[in-house]
Amino acid sequence: MRERLLDLGLWLLLCVPVLLRSDPNDGGSWGLVAVGVTVLGGCVAVGRRWPLVPIAVTVALSLPASLELFTPSYSLALIAFGYLAGRRQEHTRAALWLFAAVAAAGLLLTLVTHTSLGQWFTLLLALALAVVAPWLIGRYARQYGRLVRSGWELADRMEREQAAVADRERLRERSRIAGDMHDSLGHDLTLIAVRAGALEVDPALGPAQQLAAGELRRAAADATARLRDIIGVLREEGAAAPTTPPGETVEDLTARARASGLAVTLTTTPVPALTGMPGLALHRVVQEGLTNAARHAPGAAVSVAVTVAEDASTVLVRVSNGPGAPGGDSAPGEPASGGTGLVGLDERVRLAGGTLTHRVGRDGGFVLEAVLPRNPPAPVAAPAAPTSARELDRARRQVRKGLAQAIWIPLALLVALGTLMAGVALWTQHLSYLEPGDYAGMRLGQSLAELEDDLPERPLDGPPQRVPAEPPGMDECRYYRSTLLAAIPVYRLCFVDGHLAGKAEVP
Repeated sequence: MRERLLDLGLWLLLCVPVLLRSDPNDGGSWGLVAVGVTVLGGCVAVGRRWPLVPIAVTVALSLPASLELFTPSYSLALIAFGYLAGRRQEHTRAALWLFAAVAAAGLLLTLVTHTSLGQWFTLLLALALAVVAPWLIGRYARQYGRLVRSGWELADRMEREQAAVADRERLRERSRIAGDMHDSLGHDLTLIAVRAGALEVDPALGPAQQLAAGELRRAAADATARLRDIIGVLREEGAAAPTTPPGETVEDLTARARASGLAVTLTTTPVPALTGMPGLALHRVVQEGLTNAARHAPGAAVSVAVTVAEDASTVLVRVSNGPGAPGGDSAPGEPASGGTGLVGLDERVRLAGGTLTHRVGRDGGFVLEAVLPRNPPAPVAAPAAPTSARELDRARRQVRKGLAQAIWIPLALLVALGTLMAGVALWTQHLSYLEPGDYAGMRLGQSLAELEDDLPERPLDGPPQRVPAEPPGMDECRYYRSTLLAAIPVYRLCFVDGHLAGKAEVP
């Protein structure tokens, strides 16, 4: 509905100049007004679907009225349709072909009607100013609107991407929490299984066994409480993620495992406290190594070594165990494992800037090694949205290109038109240029046939302004240029009965 109202308003506006030329005494007629109003209405109706059709039709209405393409009735329509074509059309090739066709048609009509080329130059000037320039302005407005839309689309896309990133981060954090659950609680439950195995093979329960049973109960209670806390965090959106128990060092971890029945030996050199991701990764490597030893090699001796490299830039942690006792590869009561411990540990070490390796030892046991940096790596900045940035940059370049075209194309057309007019003027002047030597050799009484070889192809159309009066009694006087670059002075040759009767150089 809004578009129809706009088209109706445009049609009424374009009809005003046609109605003002309706007075028959002013060269108009009501029949021509009816034709013009009807045709303009059709042009407005089809302009949205075929933007170049109104320009072609309006030019066809204007050329019969004036070969110079400037008519009071349709000049406003040419400007409006030129702007709307640039505003609505996606590609430019068809418009350029149309402009070239209009220029060619004007030249053809000029030659057919034997009019001066000056009218064709005026047509080109009117075409450049009344059609091409508004078309370029419309192109610029279209590209600027596209830039504005691209900016809003980019902002909307960035908001959606930001929400998607937040969702991914929440899912990633929950996955990390699941990894923490596997690492820390799996370790605790494995130690409980080791203690339960010790109780199962003990033939009699004495005070030591009762103490072990109490420790087993407390460890199970602690593990259950931690599991409840982690599950609670997974259910709540704003809760913090669980981390390593505060204050627990590698010494504490090995001591807790040794108290649970593992044969653990710890070898360390003075190691500065690791913070951030490297510290957490160090704790997880030792914890995973002890868990795997208790789970897959029960009864085997475990060795933990933490050393600093010679350049003091990295810390090497190594957890190794001998082969397990024959007859099974897991402790009684061991919880099921998803097989993702080493995969998650490798990712954690990688994020901390280190490397993780594991292999089978020479004695058939298992060796787990990690090299961790002493200083945590700098966080990697999230990359911007390159596709959206490129689209916005491309839209900006198109707008700048459209603005430059709206400026330099009319200027280039004017320069080309001026150059063409100057060339044509020199060419026409050359056709009427009489060489001074030929003029000096002409004698009174010579016939036109005798002078034909010395005379130019054509004389001037008439005498220049304010030249002296022609001598009386002459049948015909012809004027020729005496110089190429100046309009005066000129040579005047007067004839009587086809013979040269007078010649003069007149100012």
